[in-house]
Amino acid sequence: MEMIRSFIAFDIDDVTVLENLAKVQEMISRTGADLRLVKPENVHITLRFLGDITVTMIDKIYSEMEQVYFEPFQIKIKGVGAFPDLRRISIIWAGIRQGNNELRAIFNQLEPRLLKLGFKQDYKGFNPHLTIARVRTGKNKELLVKELNSLADYEFGTVTAKCLRLKKSVLTPQGPIYSVLRETHGKVK
Repeated sequence: MEMIRSFIAFDIDDVTVLENLAKVQEMISRTGADLRLVKPENVHITLRFLGDITVTMIDKIYSEMEQVYFEPFQIKIKGVGAFPDLRRISIIWAGIRQGNNELRAIFNQLEPRLLKLGFKQDYKGFNPHLTIARVRTGKNKELLVKELNSLADYEFGTVTAKCLRLKKSVLTPQGPIYSVLRETHGKVK
């Protein structure tokens, strides 16, 4: 049985925001830190990582996604930080300063629907962000931390979230390849 690695997300498709993401990635790369950058066209806001699903699950998940109410809303992307924190950096993220409430509302509608389909609860909770790089080793960490601190208020721009997507992720040595399985523009009241 074919298994599909999948997640539910909003894509970032604004040219200015993507250019600013690439600019910041270049700045953090210049620190000489051991990073794996996320290709700008792959940057997205994950609402829920699903893991491996069967082909028969695609339409069931999509059917639940279609029941989620949302209207197009603005997401302001500002600031750069790290998970779990600046002492032990594993992921570098761009922050979301506007649109958090809408994203959480969508997550809160989606989560019980996914549990009903048999998905395990996401105990990490929902923390809206855009992953822009992963840190492989501690090489040049001090320079990286200094650069991240200088980017704490960096303004990337604003995107309009209007299309929630169920995406497939194929892992390759060159990085993941994403494709859209299904998409919805939200249920209107």
